[in-house]
Amino acid sequence: MRGFTLIAGAMALAATSAARGAEEAPICAARPGKSTAPCTVPAGRFQLETGLVDWSVQKVPGERDTALTIGETVFKYGLTERSDIELDVTPWQRFSSRVGAIHSSASGFGDLVVSYKQQLASSDSPVQFALLPYVKIPTANHSVGNRKWEGGVLLPVGYAIPRTPLSLTLTPELDWSADGDGHGHHASMAQVASLGWSMSPRLTLSGELWGQWNWDPAGTVRQYSADASIAYLASQAVQLDAGANVGLNSQTPDVEVYTGVSVRF
Repeated sequence: MRGFTLIAGAMALAATSAARGAEEAPICAARPGKSTAPCTVPAGRFQLETGLVDWSVQKVPGERDTALTIGETVFKYGLTERSDIELDVTPWQRFSSRVGAIHSSASGFGDLVVSYKQQLASSDSPVQFALLPYVKIPTANHSVGNRKWEGGVLLPVGYAIPRTPLSLTLTPELDWSADGDGHGHHASMAQVASLGWSMSPRLTLSGELWGQWNWDPAGTVRQYSADASIAYLASQAVQLDAGANVGLNSQTPDVEVYTGVSVRF
């Protein structure tokens, strides 16, 4: 598949520049997990953050829904030492549903998301935070998307707890979401609180609590999950990750599992 060819090429290029990467700070990626770190890509550098596989399942009485996404990739470019631009591309996703004896499914290319991240704190500040506005471009077909423009803004906040291997990340988010009936827009909000534990210079474990409140005029949807993830620094420029999310109410997928890789070059 073309998406995997691009990813493999990027990883090969990162490997050939290992000596250069060893002199720099380790890669800082938004994945794994639902929280977003306030760091940006160094000026003039590219970074790819790819979800190789992401699968979820949700069961309610009489119904079973699954979602599978392959190769979702965020392309990042450092504009300055404190800002970058990002493009989120989903080359293929599939949704399936079984209600009684009736099966249905839909698949295809996903929506594009363009965002800009600006760090708002100096590099020596004990608390790091950034502003990340985004816009969703409706490129997915009707079977997998709502064909509506949407947007929002995130305020990632990071704090390394002194004299400990622990770090805290908060990611409040306010969104402008399309109504379910397709005739307007409404506000929605999300919040993530994540605690990271650096077990070694290469290995980090994280646990987080996530909540989302979607105030659709047809009825508010509230979703909550408890999440866990692991990230391994294969080199200064390559990070591998995996994670699992567990839904805490009936409106949230019961289980979501994923794995991915991030490469800076």
